[in-house]
Amino acid sequence: MNDAIRLEPEKIIKTIDQLEKRISDRFPNSSLKEVCHQFLTVAQKSKQNIQWISNPNVSLRLFSYLIILIGVAGLLYSITFIDLKIENTTLSNVVTISEAIFNDIILLGAAIFFLVSLESRLKTKRALKSLNELRVIAHVIDMHQLTKDPYVNDSPESATTNSPRRTLTKFELQRYLDYCSEATALIGKVAALYSQSLPDEAVVRAVNEIETLTTGLSRKIWQKLIILND
Repeated sequence: MNDAIRLEPEKIIKTIDQLEKRISDRFPNSSLKEVCHQFLTVAQKSKQNIQWISNPNVSLRLFSYLIILIGVAGLLYSITFIDLKIENTTLSNVVTISEAIFNDIILLGAAIFFLVSLESRLKTKRALKSLNELRVIAHVIDMHQLTKDPYVNDSPESATTNSPRRTLTKFELQRYLDYCSEATALIGKVAALYSQSLPDEAVVRAVNEIETLTTGLSRKIWQKLIILND
């Protein structure tokens, strides 16, 4: 049942690939096609990252357990050197020994925490790096649709010397904006794959930020489409 409601990376990648082909058919020389190709590459890389995140790192875990075992054994071995004879057990000796053992336990505990959380921190680091790449792609797509103004398209005579060239017809502009909206929506879906596989607080927060960003961009694009259709 849980598998039925999970996002599937293969289907998302297939959708992105299909979007790239559609853009290539309609706008073969556009920069948007290149951006979508880069997005497809990042999505494929994300699939590999998610597979790595989802699977336990056995070698790293064994290494961590080995170091922890050596640390615990070393602490227990050092305790055997403590002279616990009654004639040598003064208050000063008890305080000194207790303080030394307490310090060793604190250091060992910190080391255990570091080693146990090492795998999770490595996975979180890789996920955040990939999520940042998705965020950058979303901003690049926003830059491409920024100059696609439906008002100016209807009034080309209002252009100035430094105005960007607007060669798209109304239909082409509709398709271009639609492709941008689809791409931003798919960025949010790829990002959601990370929070699905690694529900870490930092990862979930980064995914939510990307989804908020892409939702805002899609809303802005659809406002242009509504104006264009009216």
